Amino acid sequence: MASASKPAPSRVKVREHRERLRRQGLRPIQIWVPDVRAPSFRSEAHRQSLAVAASAHASEDQAFIDAVSDRGDE
Repeated sequence: MASASKPAPSRVKVREHRERLRRQGLRPIQIWVPDVRAPSFRSEAHRQSLAVAASAHASEDQAFIDAVSDRGDE
């Protein structure tokens, strides 16, 4: 009676998966981004939005944002 082979450990599966991706010409990267859940992020975003809204150029700024935005509804 043949014994059943054990499945490969997760680390082996991950290594093989990464090797396949590298053969496809891809490479891994790591980036750090702001934590949008942090209270400090929320307060800084709010502060900046108030500053932009109070700007003498608010309407021109909004027109630019509207021009370059793809809202997918058009």
